[in-house]
Amino acid sequence: MEKVRHWLSKAWLVLLVAAIVILLDQWTKNLIRANLAKFEVMRFWDALGDYFVFEHVDNYGAAFGMFQGQGNFFIVVAAIVTIGILVYVRYLPTDAWLVRVLLGLQLGGALGNVVDRINQGYVTDFVKMGIPGVYYWPNYNIADAAIVTGVVGLGIYLVVDDVRNQRRAKALAVTGGPAAESSPAE
Repeated sequence: MEKVRHWLSKAWLVLLVAAIVILLDQWTKNLIRANLAKFEVMRFWDALGDYFVFEHVDNYGAAFGMFQGQGNFFIVVAAIVTIGILVYVRYLPTDAWLVRVLLGLQLGGALGNVVDRINQGYVTDFVKMGIPGVYYWPNYNIADAAIVTGVVGLGIYLVVDDVRNQRRAKALAVTGGPAAESSPAE
């Protein structure tokens, strides 16, 4: 029981962010399914014209329409990602709240799309952006946006953290300090 409490003390933020993403994702998808026929377009900001619209489409592939027809594969990928995140969160330092938020975005996005795949066999996408007559980004949804934000954000975080650690190590080497800082055991 103590292990579960310890894990929950480290995982609660990941789970909260994931739950918010899933709820928001499913709510918006239900609104789209209830109010827009397939391929129907809704323009709601005159200033944006056709550069940003909602268009109801079914996606049988991955985020942004890639890898069509591989739905079951992506359920397996989402299961592996979910297990990986839920195991990894246990090893994060207590102050790594940003990493927890980014992992929560990834987890919520993956599970939000899994809900669609299990219930419908495809994912509902609806956000459409681009330059009319020139290029449109493939339609996406809140879950896709959360996954991409979480992955890109984590990548940026890791690069910045690595640069910071290299600078710290260089500064310690110049000052003759210890090679590595010690941190209290968790």
